[in-house]
Amino acid sequence: MSPQFEIQLIAVTVAVACALPGVFLVLRQMSMMSDSITHTILLGIVLAFFITHDLSSPLLLLGAALMGVATVWLTETLYRTGLLKEDAAIGIVFPLLFSLAIILITRYAGSVHLDTDSVLLGELAFAPFDRMIIAGRDIGAKAIYTTGILLLINLAAILFFFKELKISTFDPMLAAILGFLPGLVHYGLMTMVSLTAVGAFQAVGSILVVAFMIGPPVTAYLLTDDLKHMLILSSLAGAFNGIAGYRAAVVLDVSIAGSMAVMTGILFLLVFIFAPRRGLVSVLRRRSRQKIEFGKTLLLFHLYNHEEKVKVQEGVAIDTILLHLHWHERFTKNILWRLQKDGGIRIENKIVKLTNQGRQASLQAYEELFMQ
Repeated sequence: MSPQFEIQLIAVTVAVACALPGVFLVLRQMSMMSDSITHTILLGIVLAFFITHDLSSPLLLLGAALMGVATVWLTETLYRTGLLKEDAAIGIVFPLLFSLAIILITRYAGSVHLDTDSVLLGELAFAPFDRMIIAGRDIGAKAIYTTGILLLINLAAILFFFKELKISTFDPMLAAILGFLPGLVHYGLMTMVSLTAVGAFQAVGSILVVAFMIGPPVTAYLLTDDLKHMLILSSLAGAFNGIAGYRAAVVLDVSIAGSMAVMTGILFLLVFIFAPRRGLVSVLRRRSRQKIEFGKTLLLFHLYNHEEKVKVQEGVAIDTILLHLHWHERFTKNILWRLQKDGGIRIENKIVKLTNQGRQASLQAYEELFMQ
């Protein structure tokens, strides 16, 4: 395999591995927790290194995972006191633990290859240089296998515990009644997030882990209401961001991780604007249609009430409509044009009169609104 292919394969694997647990973080409204965990796990790595004095020890992974769970526990403990909001609790715990890690590295591990810049930003371009050698045979970059195992673990966990994750995410009370132990499911998910973060940041850095963990899921969230579809779409979006980000980095000669994070933002922005149901354009169009329909109904009510009061079908002057309804002239003309086109009114010498069709439409709308 060429280094270029290996880099893209690692990026896709990391993106999908991060997107899977990220879906549940987004649905649980815990997106910022991923940012907190991906930084505070550094303290777990440092503490585990002080015990083992070996950067390749698997205890570093265990230390990082435990610190991720500890971050969640500390944050929720502060939140449950009722004195702090959850975002404020994250803002206290995250900088505290991360700063402790930085201080310990600079004070006691300055000569050790434990670089905070690489932890934050990562460098995918160097991943192919760290090879996996078995029986004297080069079988590829180590990151391919570590991130691949990480992806398989996350995929297996979600497949096996899909029902528990789904119910505890959408209805924790029901999960407790059914005996699913939502607290245990919650901390299991946080452990998965911690393992994913520490397993991925050596290759891509914690910032890109956050981008992959939140960007694709929120993109998928705008496209579907189905959890299974959201998992699939977020995985596809993450894979696309990884490949497209790498291609853009090559063309522009910029940071690979930075380019992938930017591509994640660009894809989200496009979906945010043009998504069929929840996109900004669709929402604005829907609101505009609702505003017009409301205006048409309101004007029909106004004309009908006027007829009932005077007991004569003499109509209402356009200037009077502007005065009574406090509408802008442009909006009023638009509503009048639409009602006239629909056959609900007729206009004679700037006097607006209901037609029989408009009168029936007014009565029908009244019954739908007030008689249900």
